[in-house]
Amino acid sequence: MTGDTGTTSGTTNDTSAGTPAARPRSRRLRLADGTGPVLAVLVVLLVALAFAGPAYIEPAGYLALLKRAAPLMILAIGQYFVIVSGGFDLSVGSLVTAEVVIAARLMDGDESATLWVIPLLLGFGALVGLVNGLITTRLLVPSFIVTLGMLLVLDGAVFLWTGGSPRGALSDAFREVGRGGLEVPLLGQLPWSVVLLAVLCVAAVLFMRGGTGRTLVAVGDNPDVVRLGGGNVERLRTLAFVLSGLSAAVAAILLGGFAGVSAQVGDGLEFRVITAVVLGGVVLGGGRGSVVAAMAGALTLEALFSLLNLLGVAGGLESAVQGGIIIAAVAYAAVGHRLLPGNRTRRNR
Repeated sequence: MTGDTGTTSGTTNDTSAGTPAARPRSRRLRLADGTGPVLAVLVVLLVALAFAGPAYIEPAGYLALLKRAAPLMILAIGQYFVIVSGGFDLSVGSLVTAEVVIAARLMDGDESATLWVIPLLLGFGALVGLVNGLITTRLLVPSFIVTLGMLLVLDGAVFLWTGGSPRGALSDAFREVGRGGLEVPLLGQLPWSVVLLAVLCVAAVLFMRGGTGRTLVAVGDNPDVVRLGGGNVERLRTLAFVLSGLSAAVAAILLGGFAGVSAQVGDGLEFRVITAVVLGGVVLGGGRGSVVAAMAGALTLEALFSLLNLLGVAGGLESAVQGGIIIAAVAYAAVGHRLLPGNRTRRNR
């Protein structure tokens, strides 16, 4: 078990860590969990944006990029929790759409309704995550199937409720979070979405440094060892889905404020966020990855697509890029799993 899991194996680990074979492997694991590669790609893209578009010469251009990327980066935090624990959440895109449609219908432009609608949206997101988690862990249905089913359920419910044309309107106070900001000298307007993103980033990092966060990583690496150590694997995996549902609710609040009411506001977000997380080096199948790298992957993806738009590249290439990244990530995870010492031994037998 690596240091990310928060568990140790006594003198065995101390002895093996000093051997020549163990030291390179330890370095490889730190590289796999680090943010170095994705940050290097991000820096290159940000520099390229400065040359490709005049808007990025000023800090305001990069703040606008961060504002656009904030919902995806927040979704990446929730998706990271699920993937690092060994699952998938394909329902987040449909959940974002449902949240925006529900908010518009309940508020219908009423400013006073904002204070109770936002907690309701957060509660609904947590509830959807809880249902996903309980079906996955208690009924032992693969998370891919469970969340794909939830995606279809939410899509169908939104269509039946709206007839394909959402009704109602979001209040100005609700939209302020997604499109407003705070005036800062030299920088101009600092978007509230960026401030919220910073707060959630710090909270996620602190959570992953705690015992629960480290054990969540250990669940994705080896759930049997966590059970033997007294950990509740089912509860931890359910928690990951609840956090993913909450992150989708927050992203919906930002997207509703930024883009308004639409029955397609969350279309494709489930695949985009998975692409962002694996671009950040989080290994599909769980057990490896950093929450900061997952967020950096989301920002990198947004910067890449912004650069492609500035260069006049066809928008259809976005899907091809996302597909290529996911296929490469799955292949990398499969090869890495086969190369683990225990798996090599079994295969040789």
